[in-house]
Amino acid sequence: MQWNEHYNLAGKHAFLGASKHSWLNYSPDKMAQVFMNNLKKQEGTELHALASDCIKHRVKLANLKKALNLFVNDAIGFGMESEEVLYYSDNCFGTADAIQFKDGLLRIHDLKTGDGPVTHFYQLDIYSALFCLEYDVDPYKIQFVERLYQGRQWTESAPTPDEIHGIMNKIVEFDKVIENTKANI
Repeated sequence: MQWNEHYNLAGKHAFLGASKHSWLNYSPDKMAQVFMNNLKKQEGTELHALASDCIKHRVKLANLKKALNLFVNDAIGFGMESEEVLYYSDNCFGTADAIQFKDGLLRIHDLKTGDGPVTHFYQLDIYSALFCLEYDVDPYKIQFVERLYQGRQWTESAPTPDEIHGIMNKIVEFDKVIENTKANI
């Protein structure tokens, strides 16, 4: 058999691929919805890349009440870094959209581009805990400011040292559970 060559598809996956076969059970409306959600996810990835480039190059955006503009301009205004990886182990790490640690204050900002409102700060709390673990910082000796940028505004949280310390303990505990489980496989 002489197989057709598809060099242009190397490393890619089809939306209607065999490995994601759940689409076989979709209605046309469901397929359209899933496809649109995928496009929005891709747009979010592109907007995060744009925001990161603007922050890294200190290029402010128009002074508009839009999450992207507010996020970029605030990150630049606070002198934050963009897309910083926070690492505890291969089992637990993440990338903060914007972060700064200065004068005992850890500031973490996150850009949300999806439609649904995000009302909790768990992701940013985990970043705060990862920062403390990676850089051996006592959460009781610093302050935390976390912001979520979404829609046309931002919301802010100031987690307590007890909250961050609890997450740190959970990360350490669950990392050990995973490592012990791996060792016993």
